[in-house]
Amino acid sequence: MTDAFLDAVAALDTARGRRCVEVDAWLAGLLTDATAGNPVGLALVAVGGYGRRELGPGSDLDVVLLHEGRPDIAAVADKIWYPIWDAGRRLDHSVRTVAEALAMAARDLRVVLGLLHARAVGGDATLVTRLREQVLKAWRAEAKRRLPELRDSCLQRAERHGEVAFLLEPDLKEARGGLRDVDALDAIAAAWVATGPNAATRAAQRHLLAVRDALQEVTGRPTARLVRQDQDAVAHRLGLPDAEALAGVVAAAGRTIAYASDVTWRSVEGALGRRPRTARRPLAGGVVEQGGEVVLARGVDPARDPGLVLRVAAAAAQAGLPLAPPTVAVLAEQCPPLPTPWRGSDRDAFLALLGAGPPSLPVFEALDQAGLLVRLIPEWEAVRFRRQRTPLHRFTVDRHLIETVIEASALTRRVARPDLLLIGAFLHDIGKGFEGDHSERGASVAEEMCRRMGFTPDDAATVAAMVRLHLLLPRTAVRRDLGDPLTVADVAEHIASPQLLELLHALAEADGRATGVWDDWRARLIGELVERVGAHLAGSPPPPPEIEVSAAARAAAARGELQVLLTEEAGGPRLTLVAPDRPGLLWRAAGVLALHRLTIRGARATSVGPMAVTVFDVEPIYLADVDPDRIRDDLRRALDGSLDLPTLMARRAASAGSPHRRAPASVVLPRASQDSTVFEIRAHDRPGLLFTIARLLADAGLDVRAAKVDTLGAEVVDVFYVTDTEGRPLSAQTAEEMRRVLEAGLH
Repeated sequence: MTDAFLDAVAALDTARGRRCVEVDAWLAGLLTDATAGNPVGLALVAVGGYGRRELGPGSDLDVVLLHEGRPDIAAVADKIWYPIWDAGRRLDHSVRTVAEALAMAARDLRVVLGLLHARAVGGDATLVTRLREQVLKAWRAEAKRRLPELRDSCLQRAERHGEVAFLLEPDLKEARGGLRDVDALDAIAAAWVATGPNAATRAAQRHLLAVRDALQEVTGRPTARLVRQDQDAVAHRLGLPDAEALAGVVAAAGRTIAYASDVTWRSVEGALGRRPRTARRPLAGGVVEQGGEVVLARGVDPARDPGLVLRVAAAAAQAGLPLAPPTVAVLAEQCPPLPTPWRGSDRDAFLALLGAGPPSLPVFEALDQAGLLVRLIPEWEAVRFRRQRTPLHRFTVDRHLIETVIEASALTRRVARPDLLLIGAFLHDIGKGFEGDHSERGASVAEEMCRRMGFTPDDAATVAAMVRLHLLLPRTAVRRDLGDPLTVADVAEHIASPQLLELLHALAEADGRATGVWDDWRARLIGELVERVGAHLAGSPPPPPEIEVSAAARAAAARGELQVLLTEEAGGPRLTLVAPDRPGLLWRAAGVLALHRLTIRGARATSVGPMAVTVFDVEPIYLADVDPDRIRDDLRRALDGSLDLPTLMARRAASAGSPHRRAPASVVLPRASQDSTVFEIRAHDRPGLLFTIARLLADAGLDVRAAKVDTLGAEVVDVFYVTDTEGRPLSAQTAEEMRRVLEAGLH
């Protein structure tokens, strides 16, 4: 915030306070005149916004004339109301006894919310104190019934008025993230169910009140709707350069209030017993669930673990759980910066966050509100709360990027590199925060960011190309003749590879859905263009995967020994398993590693003579140790049948609980080998996934000639080269049947 804006906010705060004092004195004088200086048994009460001392230049005066049965009350009321109307002031008034006010509050939510802030303007203050005490007592006693009523009213209001942060012409009072939501937070605090608005929320409230007051000064109308024709004038009144800067202020305030509302209502649900209590359970290294929220495990030191922020965020999003606010505060205060480039585990955690789908949204918002997102990704500041230049978009740039990632997470089965799709979706409009063409500028920014995140130069270049070309397919599809060979050749010249074409196709759909412009017509045109360009780019299939076999593994294979070799690589622990080649070896090895609490990030399988050599890149979870001797012993027991892996894995799956619903696994049959049948499996990662796949293949009597397993964030792309028992590729019919078996088994 600029100094000029903060000075304007302070000045409007002062004016608001002075306005309230002046109105109080005026109304107190009217009461004195109306009662001839004898206001016995009655009081003039400010309620609602006036009671909270939030009078704007055009605000209504919300007042109650409270009495104890005075026979002349009607005449007294007329002597007060008519001078107010004659002065041209808008008045919301009522005349009630204490009993009548309490009865009305018990029936009408709006009345009780106004009375929570009742204060005496003139007359018998003890009467007002008695009323307010009884209103608060009833509100607290009835919290279990009244707070859900308040929650429903907030939801209905948001449905009618939209969200302050994303509307081009928001209602600063009624829309979600507006001033009424702060009133609701105050009401929750008054019920003693949750704490009241924090300092950030109060600051956001002050900013919206200042915008409202400036709007009413500029227009001369009692309005809270910030229409576009008034925005430049309001901005200048507040010391801001233009309407775009004003929109950023409003969006930031609205997001802060909306986030505070979400956190507070979650606390209310827990306090009222509406959210089931769950046992403390581990989610990732140093991360556990407790009371329906994600918190740090005991003994974890955030100051020593720069990747903890991303690990906590990924665990929360993948589990579909919110981050506990105290945990976010600790991470913001204590976690050190990430190294440059990021470690592989940090990058994978970030990709897991991106790939979690809708549950990632509240996690991103928690990171953003704590300032952690900008700390992790400094370039985010340039697009944070930035309004789009065209009304076509529904969201600010930063929120649009998150929405596009959420849409892309549902399309990861369609691409061979889901990690690049997710990061490309996250960055495709990052250039809108910088000068110049947003696609070209964004491409250079994205490439630099990807290198800092630890992506290879080739992958960083691919993401940069996605950002540069993210509008190519939709614009060409709707503006050019798709039957013209020059159209196809021109697009193919820009795209150059089938992988990039595949990624751009998925990104175009995700971007269109996030924007709200995706429909069957657009999908058909872009699909036709992609098909034509794909045919133009078609090339030879890739060879089967190859792996490097270490000298130690070759020596063990030559001796025919069962060995488990542990090495430390740049990306983490690597286990090399050497064992006599036999059907079912891969699923047994995968099961043993899962039982040892090791996540398989990648795997390569091949043969050396009669021995099978499988290299596993693993990541310990729940602070587990990697003990190659114990793994070797358990693998030996699994091979001789004394370790009942299927039963143990079934128990583990049952204890893991119900995961957040994901898109189903996809199994395709690429024509990638002359002497094997290739199954390419795209799925969401989960414990025991490789165990399940390899066992299904083994149960069908198939021999895995080679395998390539890649975990990309929270998504896996596993490729298996298989043959029948006689070493031949499967028939088309058998391959299709097996494909269906795999999809059903992974459902």
